Amino acid sequence: MSSKDENGYDIIFKIVLIGDSSVGKTNIFSKYLNDEFDPDSKATVGVEFGTKNFKIENNLVKVQIWDTAGQERYRSVTNAYYKGAKGCLLVYDITNKSSFENLDKWISELKTNGDDNVSIMLIGNKIDLVSDRAISLEEGKKLAEFHKLAFLETSALNGDNIEKAFNELISDMFRNHNSSFDKKDNIKLNKAIKIENVEEKEEGKEGKEEKEEKEEPIPKKRCCN
Repeated sequence: MSSKDENGYDIIFKIVLIGDSSVGKTNIFSKYLNDEFDPDSKATVGVEFGTKNFKIENNLVKVQIWDTAGQERYRSVTNAYYKGAKGCLLVYDITNKSSFENLDKWISELKTNGDDNVSIMLIGNKIDLVSDRAISLEEGKKLAEFHKLAFLETSALNGDNIEKAFNELISDMFRNHNSSFDKKDNIKLNKAIKIENVEEKEEGKEGKEEKEEKEEPIPKKRCCN
C-alpha cells in the first residue's frame, strides 16, 4: 500500500477534538489515552496532543490526537491545527444548550480550514449527568443526520462509548485513506476493520493552562465530549 516512513509507520493519522470550552474534550482525550478523568480539569490553552499506535489490516498506524482550545479568543490560534487532520471529534455537552447551538459554527470552521475528506463524528458528552440533560438523544441524531455525520453519546467520567467513538472514527479514516487502494490491496471498504493496539504513547502540549469551571461537577475519584 503506502511506503513506510523513517519510523516504520505505514500511515499517520491526525485527529482533532473541537467544540466549545467546558464540553469535556480534555477529559475525553485523557480517558482515551490514559484511562484518566480529572473533575478539576483546567481549560486547554493552545493545544495538547498525544499518540497511540495501532495495527490495522497489517498496517502499522500512528494516530496523533490533538485537543484544541475551545475558548473563542483562542480560535485564531487553533485554526492552523486543522491542517492535515483526517479525523475530527466534534463535541458538545448534553447539559449545555449553547454548546449544541454553536455546532454549526464549528462545522463551518472545520470545512473552511480542514481537509475536504475529513471524517467527522459528533459527540454528545456527559451522559452521566442525565438529570441535567438539555439536549435530547433525538436532537443529536437529527443534527448528525442533517450534516451526514457519525454520532455517539459519551461519558468521559465513566468511559461510556469513549473507545468506541475513537475506534469508529479511525476505522472510517482508514476506509477513506484506502478508497483509492481498495482494488490494489483487496480491501473491502464496507467490512468491519480490526484495530489492534500497539504499545507506545507520546504526549505533549503547546500553550499554557488556566483555571475554569469544572467540566464534570460530580466529585469522583479519577478513573479514564
